[in-house]
Order: sequence, then C-alpha cells, then structure tokens
Amino acid sequence: MPTLSREPQPAGPEPHRHRQVAESFGTDPDRYDRARPRYPEALVQQIVAASPGTAVLDVGCGTGIAARQFQAAGCTVLGVEPDPRMAAFARRTGVQVEVSTFEDWDSAGRGFDAVIAGMAWHWVDPVAGVAKAAQMLRPGGRLTPFWHVLQPPPELAHASREVFQRVMPDSPLTMPPGGASVLDGYQVMFDKAAEGIRLAGAFDEPEQWRFDGERTYTREEWLDQLATSGALTRLPADRLAEVLAAVGDAVDAMGGTVTVPHSTVAVTAARVATV
Repeated sequence: MPTLSREPQPAGPEPHRHRQVAESFGTDPDRYDRARPRYPEALVQQIVAASPGTAVLDVGCGTGIAARQFQAAGCTVLGVEPDPRMAAFARRTGVQVEVSTFEDWDSAGRGFDAVIAGMAWHWVDPVAGVAKAAQMLRPGGRLTPFWHVLQPPPELAHASREVFQRVMPDSPLTMPPGGASVLDGYQVMFDKAAEGIRLAGAFDEPEQWRFDGERTYTREEWLDQLATSGALTRLPADRLAEVLAAVGDAVDAMGGTVTVPHSTVAVTAARVATV
C-alpha cells in the first residue's frame, strides 16, 4: 500500500474551525443514520487485523454507524461525540457514547488498540487530535480516520454546483469547480491528516488505504443523503427545499436514478513503542 506524498500541500480550508457545522448533524439523526452509507467490511477487517487488540475508540461517532460495524466484527467500542442528539441515537442502537469534543474529552486513563473516525476527523484539530490519540493508544495501536468520497456524474455535479452557488454562496463547504475531481479535492484533506500524524512524532509513516465501489440511488435516496451533508444541515427549510428540488430535477432528467462511483479512503498509522 502506498504511503502519502511528503510534498507540501496548499493550506486550504480548515473544517475543524467551523464547529457550528460540525455540531449541526443532529438536526435529524434518524435521516442521518438511514441515509449515510456504511463502510466497506474490508476496511473494518483490515483495521481490526492491523491492531493489537479489539478495544476501539470511535471519534465523532455520530449515530454509531461505524461503531456498530466494529462491534459486529468482535470489537468493544466506545464513542466520543460532541452532539448530544447524535449520541442519544447511537446509545439507542447499543453503542456506548460519551458526549464531548475529542480535544476536550477525558480518557480517564483508558487505553485503546485502535482510534477510528468515520467522516469526522476533519472536524478535529489535525495536530492536537493526533497528539491526544497517541496518548491513549497502546504500542502498535492504530489511528485510522476514513472518509467516503462520492463522485456523482458530471450532469448531476453541474446541477448541484449551480444551486449550491445560488442558494449558499458563502458556505465554507461547497461543490468543487467544474472539471475538478472530487477525489483530488479530498486528497488535500487526506494529506493534512497524514501531516498531522507525522508532526506528532509518535507514529510510523502513514499509509493511505482505498476501497472503490459504486451504488445506484433512487431520487429519494440521493436527496436523503444529500440533506445530511454539512453544507446543508444549517439551511433554513425553504432554502433546503430549493436545493433539493433542483438536484431532484437533475436526477429526474437522468431517468429517476443515478449510479454514483465512490471511494472510501483511510489514512492510517501505527503507534510506535515508547522507550
């Protein structure tokens, strides 16, 4: 598996400074849990196999999507989640959760074999978060944030970009410009996560793992997951309806369904033994 480039990256946006967005997903936790895609079982198994044990800390666990998958793989999982609405949902599904931002969370001396973060590490300070993970990981324990990257076809991306720019031109989270690769845009974030791991000085060289697939969505399914994105969760109802109507029209023009390639990308490194 290739390691990430050491080339310096553009500074880019800093999502972890937008706490109001990070803590807005609990607006509709039922929709979030229903609509957000699950993670590849191959990723779950690879993290478990590469870790020294089965005690997992899930940072920004949300409604418990990843936590439940790791529980099903035989792990004991503790979630940390800043939004009490999301945490309450996760608890109802059998996930143990403590409410806090990761930076402020007190581990009370507990140790873990893996620290994971599904679609959440960009909301954590990339340096302070890694340092905190290093404190609670056992030697050989693995830090692995991971992200889904959905790559809608050009006609859907174009319609989405147009309505995003019209309805919320000042949003800190927007669609990439025409012709730009969604995956390339995310790569800046992956590189920033890897650089934070290197700066901590407590991990081996970070690697990038990638799992590719595709899914066909109905109009309703695509709009359901779109409404859970950080760019939309704080919109007033009328503006959200405008966005969803325009994107829905684009899906209708494509025949009422859309097949979307996706990649799940992990940045991962093992805690080195301390002397």
